[in-house]
Amino acid sequence: MSNNRPRIAFIQSCWHEDIVGQARLGFADQLEALGVNADVDYFRVPGAFEIPLKCKQLLGQGDYDLAVGAGFVVDGGIYRHEFVAQAVVSALMQIQLELGLPVLSVVLTPKETWQDAHHAFFFEHLLTKGREAAEVAASLLKSPVSSRQSPELRATSK
Repeated sequence: MSNNRPRIAFIQSCWHEDIVGQARLGFADQLEALGVNADVDYFRVPGAFEIPLKCKQLLGQGDYDLAVGAGFVVDGGIYRHEFVAQAVVSALMQIQLELGLPVLSVVLTPKETWQDAHHAFFFEHLLTKGREAAEVAASLLKSPVSSRQSPELRATSK
């Protein structure tokens, strides 16, 4: 790599893409507002279930300082949504622990069965969650232990 700017991988699912895209917009806008000088690469995967694999592939290459996973798992009238959301968030945590690099989650699931009336609320809510993820990312990037270049972190994560 030609520069030492931090690199962030932002991985988002395509299900409910109009809503999940709000997390990406909030994240990008807030990083800029905070003056974070980082390279952010954006990746799309079919659904939330695919986020952890892409995250592990990208962080495992050693080119990124942190990753953000964004998805929206709704209850369409079956119980499966809770298991999917739990599996995704647990996998993201496991990747973080295995690789010793931060993984932020903007993977959300509403408590209630999805209805069109919820759209406006979550459209704004994911924008807010994206901004919050950017604030956390900015804080982590200031810390030497969050960096892929940090020998201290690499030594303790093996």
